[in-house]
Amino acid sequence: MALNIGGDVQSAAGLAKLNTYLSSRSYIEGYTASQSDVVLFEALDAKKVDADKYPHVKRWLNHITSYGTEERKKFAGVKRALSEFGVSANGAAPESKDDDDDIDLFGSEDDEEAEKAREERVKQYQEKKSKKPALIAKSSIILDVKPWDDETNMAEMEEKVRSVQMDGLVWGVSKLVPLAYGIKKLQIVCVVEDDKVGVDDLAETIQGFEDYVQSVDIAAFQKI
Repeated sequence: MALNIGGDVQSAAGLAKLNTYLSSRSYIEGYTASQSDVVLFEALDAKKVDADKYPHVKRWLNHITSYGTEERKKFAGVKRALSEFGVSANGAAPESKDDDDDIDLFGSEDDEEAEKAREERVKQYQEKKSKKPALIAKSSIILDVKPWDDETNMAEMEEKVRSVQMDGLVWGVSKLVPLAYGIKKLQIVCVVEDDKVGVDDLAETIQGFEDYVQSVDIAAFQKI
């Protein structure tokens, strides 16, 4: 099926047609990137293409973008006029051509080789993608650790709290905050890796110092 946008390719109708066309294709023509891809790529403003509405267009745009300007100049084929793809800047549909002229009855002799080249590029992309370091989800937490009374040794209590060591846990700054009747609470900051440290487990471990700790509360919690 030959591509016929029938108007402005950047319009909703034009993008919808292009999206349908690319739903079963990787390129505008054939099995490798060509100057036909470049012509339509340059006619589109990628930033204005909604990925949710036109996922196949967005995929194609991202793929062609990955080549870079100099690589795109080396694509096979000859640049054709936009009108040959049914594209008109003013939104009016150009004269239609006989689709029979675009039908390839015998196919390309290089189809098999082109398909292998495409598979190799996809393989290289997947390998490159797999080597990228995964993002580590972390959270910054402020804990309120309250003692039993004003006779609790707060310095020793803080030592007990900081003695808790877990993979993915880093202790930060701390301070004593007055409560009432001479009692102060320990307010301490920590950063945890979400996949390694459970907040409930951390609080329960601190609560285990029952000679010092009456309660542990989360004063603030923020993803970073």
